[in-house]
Amino acid sequence: MRPVARLSAEAQATSFLREYILSGALKPGARLTETPLAEQLGIARATLRLGLHRLAAEGLVLQIPYTGWQVIALSPQDIWELWTLRGSLESLASRIVAERMTPAKRAILETAMQALAAACRSGRMEEVNERDFAFHRTIIDLAEHGRLSAQYDRVEQQIRLYIASTNVLNEGDLSTLVRDHERLTAALTQGDAAQAAGEAWLLSETVGRTLVSMMGEEDPASRAAR
Repeated sequence: MRPVARLSAEAQATSFLREYILSGALKPGARLTETPLAEQLGIARATLRLGLHRLAAEGLVLQIPYTGWQVIALSPQDIWELWTLRGSLESLASRIVAERMTPAKRAILETAMQALAAACRSGRMEEVNERDFAFHRTIIDLAEHGRLSAQYDRVEQQIRLYIASTNVLNEGDLSTLVRDHERLTAALTQGDAAQAAGEAWLLSETVGRTLVSMMGEEDPASRAAR
């Protein structure tokens, strides 16, 4: 047992806004006006502003000079940077986890996969997004690599936003999402390090490139190669 932490008004407001944005309730580019938002949350504008600055540091909102705040809208460059960074971190973590697979780690991974599959069967996208991120966070944690975990922490909220954005591609048929993660789970639990690393990279790359293409843009890497 440990004492229940009492969160400050700023921490509570930050947490509420973070989850509200990541749930998809606020669309990319949506404006956030301080006065009505502070009144809705029952906090002072100064407290709200501190929370918004925290979310800006996490890459979830932008402060527009003389205008206010808005939810970040991922550009093709943002998506490319996120899928390549995420793919690199998760590919390395997957390789390490597969190389050091144990019965205990296998059970943890299978539980995370089962939770994701159950969420996909429910069709509730907010739950799908949470379970999807939790699955990948589990891989990072099981790698037991402090510096890798620290780097992942720095972009964790942006990765959650990226997952929510890309999962829209599978909203009509979540079975694809399940199959992709089952392949990664199989490689991990079977201790196939090379396959696990490849599956982790491919999972991030495929949805990233697809999302950029659907935006009618060329992948920044392809443009730079010419």
